[in-house]
Amino acid sequence: MLDVASQEIITRDNAMIKVDGVVFFQVLDPARAAYEVHMLDYAILNLVITNIRNVMGSMDLDEVLSRRDEINARLLNVVDEATSPWGTKITRIEIKDITPPFDLIEAMGRQMKAERNKRASILEAEGERQSAILMAEGEKQSQILKAEGAKEAAFREAEARERLAEAEAYATKSVSEAIAGGNVQAINYFVATKYIEAFQSVATAPNQKVIMLPIEASSMLGSLEGIAELAKEAFKKPT
Repeated sequence: MLDVASQEIITRDNAMIKVDGVVFFQVLDPARAAYEVHMLDYAILNLVITNIRNVMGSMDLDEVLSRRDEINARLLNVVDEATSPWGTKITRIEIKDITPPFDLIEAMGRQMKAERNKRASILEAEGERQSAILMAEGEKQSQILKAEGAKEAAFREAEARERLAEAEAYATKSVSEAIAGGNVQAINYFVATKYIEAFQSVATAPNQKVIMLPIEASSMLGSLEGIAELAKEAFKKPT
């Protein structure tokens, strides 16, 4: 194993970076390793450094930082082929650290911070949008429920009025038939009804303070008794 000391490399987009690494190799033919090359370790290191410059110098900084596995594979293929005549086998080349210049690190940090702030702003805006949508949807459902409740109440009220009208119509019909037949109780009911309507009209007059009624209590009681008897007879009739 050989350590590749930190080297300054200029990328294709003129960024100065520092790179170090490690090389793993095996000696397959000691004789060739001794006689085909002078100072095998030094020769391998020089070859690796030269190819690091060639490979990374042909790439932009973003590519160098994001495609390390590809760089390692390219270096291994080139260096292994070049050192094969020396009786050696390069088994692995690893780039350990890639360090951009300090000002570039600062710029990248600012860019990353700006990107994070941007994403946070987008998420916050999206959250507010979803909240507004949910609130609007809730308000919509509330209005729908209110409208349905009002509709149901109106329906119930109309139904009650209809039943009351039917009952009043039936009562009117029964009284009319009884009056036509000469039923005294029905006549009393009719008279009492007219009296009550007259009382209500006078009582609700805006300028009316005192009501004087020249009516005998016994006559009113008789009318009310007639109403009760008439109601009993009406309910005895088959529907």
